[in-house]
Amino acid sequence: MSSTEAGTGVPALDAERDRIRRTHLKPTGERPSSTARGLHHTALVSSDVERTVRFYQDVLGFPLTELIENRDYPGSSHFFFDIGNGNLLAFFDFPGLDVGPYAEVLGGLHHIAISVEPQRWEALVASLTAAGVEHEVHSGVSVYFRDPDGARIELIADPLGEMYGEHVL
Repeated sequence: MSSTEAGTGVPALDAERDRIRRTHLKPTGERPSSTARGLHHTALVSSDVERTVRFYQDVLGFPLTELIENRDYPGSSHFFFDIGNGNLLAFFDFPGLDVGPYAEVLGGLHHIAISVEPQRWEALVASLTAAGVEHEVHSGVSVYFRDPDGARIELIADPLGEMYGEHVL
């Protein structure tokens, strides 16, 4: 049943977003500083370390920065890619565990949006095409695709802190 059929159509959802915005969103000058320094890394699960390295390093151009044993699961790898601005995208593999396929669930990953320079964005879209990776371009600045294990990734040509011309930071 759609939200409209359930009696919570778009106007009701818009009104709820407006209420939350009025209640919780403070103007830039009135917001407290964050207690965080930044995102150290986001960790995903890989079914094949080398395939993941080839995809992220060779197709997307994110250099592999480290490959170590996962301290929490002997035999498992923990590896990292530089995604710019001091940020890392990390992966674990879990050999011997029957890890199921990617699934979008509440509290789970919807997608990771990675900002790239507009000129690089064009080249990366071409790289995805050349590698045979299915993808969708939206609004002329976003390209969505799935990594080898099904995680949804977005490359966005908007600057950090902006989305489709709107400041979000």
